[in-house]
Amino acid sequence: MFNKAKILESYKLESLDGEIGKIKDLYFDDKYWAIRYLVVDTGSRFALNQVLISPHALIAVDRQAQHITINLTKKKIADGPSLNMDKPVSRQFEDAYYRYYGWPTYWGGAYMWGNYPSITTERDYWRASNQDGKEWDPHLRCTSHVGHYCIQAIDGEMGHIDDFIIDDGSWAIRYLVVDTQNWWVGKKVLISPKWIERVSWSESKIFVNVTRETIKQSPEYTDRFLLTRDYETRLHRHYGRPEYWVDELAANLNP
Repeated sequence: MFNKAKILESYKLESLDGEIGKIKDLYFDDKYWAIRYLVVDTGSRFALNQVLISPHALIAVDRQAQHITINLTKKKIADGPSLNMDKPVSRQFEDAYYRYYGWPTYWGGAYMWGNYPSITTERDYWRASNQDGKEWDPHLRCTSHVGHYCIQAIDGEMGHIDDFIIDDGSWAIRYLVVDTQNWWVGKKVLISPKWIERVSWSESKIFVNVTRETIKQSPEYTDRFLLTRDYETRLHRHYGRPEYWVDELAANLNP
């Protein structure tokens, strides 16, 4: 199932013994574009008013109640490694964090989630970009910070990021929702992170190797309908790009 980052940011988190707070932001890495942590505003429930929760802890997403259930207790969270939220998430913190919770790290191995298949039961197609299995140094970004970056086509700017669409099975960012209203009135389109050529973090700009006209003619995305497989198929065919679910199926059959 898909969720939008802006909608998730209003969800409450329910631990095994009660609510711990609301999602304030999401951290993703800039290699796989996968959500690594939920930033949770805990109010006065803990000594720290913000904590990080990995998707490893998530049990279920309840869209009607707008809450996410996690398999941790309040004490387990309170006793975990503390993070100065004014500073970037360091490897030292992540090492301590993953050792404390006993979860496999995501930065060592040939898959989006490390040495193991995806956080779900499926093997992940992202493994092709890290075949040697060596560790990499993830740089984590906030969706709230990247959420207004400009999109640069081959022949000029054509919009800015309005939101992110997240797969709550693998916690991969499947699409960037791009608002093109400054060029074409009211139209929003989707761009996959896999189609990004490069990102200039210093310029707050994302470069894609397609023309403005190609983007203009892509299937329009609106909030009025669900993101269906039929729509995704049309979108991938328009850009002439392979469907991610085909790659994932091939990875499952050839682990």
